[in-house]
Amino acid sequence: MATVKPFQPFRYTPKAGDPAKLVTQPYDKISPAMQAAYLAASPYNLVRIILGEKLPADDAANNCYTRAAAYLNDWIRDGILAQDSEPAFYAYAQEFTVPDTGERATRQGFIGLGKVEDYSAGIVHRHEQTLSGPKKDRMQVLTNTRAHFGHIFMLYPDPQAIIDGILEQATHGTPVLDVIDDYGVRNRLWPITDLPTIAKMEVAMAEKKLLIADGHHRYETALAYSKDHPTDPAARFVMMTFVNMHSSGLRILATHRVLRNVAGFSEDELLKRAFDQWKVTTYGSTHELREAMQQPYPAHVRIGMVTASGDNLLSRPRKHDELDVPVLHSEVLTGLLNITEEAVRDEHFITYVRGIDAAVAEVREKGAQVAFLLDPTPIGDMARIAFNGGVMPQKSTDFFPKLLSGVTIYKL
Repeated sequence: MATVKPFQPFRYTPKAGDPAKLVTQPYDKISPAMQAAYLAASPYNLVRIILGEKLPADDAANNCYTRAAAYLNDWIRDGILAQDSEPAFYAYAQEFTVPDTGERATRQGFIGLGKVEDYSAGIVHRHEQTLSGPKKDRMQVLTNTRAHFGHIFMLYPDPQAIIDGILEQATHGTPVLDVIDDYGVRNRLWPITDLPTIAKMEVAMAEKKLLIADGHHRYETALAYSKDHPTDPAARFVMMTFVNMHSSGLRILATHRVLRNVAGFSEDELLKRAFDQWKVTTYGSTHELREAMQQPYPAHVRIGMVTASGDNLLSRPRKHDELDVPVLHSEVLTGLLNITEEAVRDEHFITYVRGIDAAVAEVREKGAQVAFLLDPTPIGDMARIAFNGGVMPQKSTDFFPKLLSGVTIYKL
């Protein structure tokens, strides 16, 4: 059974200033340029805690992690952050424009605490592998601050939309947070404090399997922390945002692969090898290739291939239960280009790009050798693999938009 409960988070007060200058994208989506912009936006911007500056004079006693703890304590002392007065779940709605299509959509979920469980318990399921480096970094933040600032993005199956109906009622009033983020997404938050409603939500969630959409590293960090602190009941829980996987507002974007500095790379040789194994269709422009990829063709694996001089689509019949990302990695990156799994895992030669135009620009304007364009991974396929104990390659999914960090803070 999934254990989900309300909580009393710390939230920014009016004394902190404009919320748009305080909250951030998740730590792993913050580029150096974004970090600098956040730092300049406000002395209370959350980036100082979740991704603080590393200074040349840093040592074991004074570093970005110890400074994070000091910022948190100072902000609570000075009334920049204050704890809500009663336990609540928080309805969280995000209105956005879908990249590449221009479609408008709203994704609705709720924030609460979820108990961390071993994957072997069959309650929480992952869909991607993790790396040790990010978990070490997150553990330092958690150990020093004893707080969670971002949310684990959890999916749950609710085809009858029972909880969505509750959230719809909760969002009729004035939100306690209404902010436009870096990507033009409108983020709004409403507390749910009515005890019968909370009880109904807890009961409805108890029978659900949970699937991590985003936040694998943070989840596994919280799990490890709870095992290191077995006598601390607060450590058994982590802040989560729960979204119905059957929601009409749930969107997964494709994450395209761009390659650089591959030794011996030859555009002509790559095409020759591709013709031996795939049906290769060449288009007169990226616009034509984009239009072709926007037409659903679920019976085939399709991979766009953009080089300095050509726009091509690789396709072949889909074998039972195949997904495009593993096929790209095994049959194209390894099979055609001889790039090892280790090199992919360590991100040698490869960068991950959201949006077709951005991926193409890496090749045509910034000197990359080739971009491989993918269709988004269907949510049903991802859930099937995860609930059956399987995992996918890293960057197989890109849920859009991201959940903002700092809208609620769970202090242990």
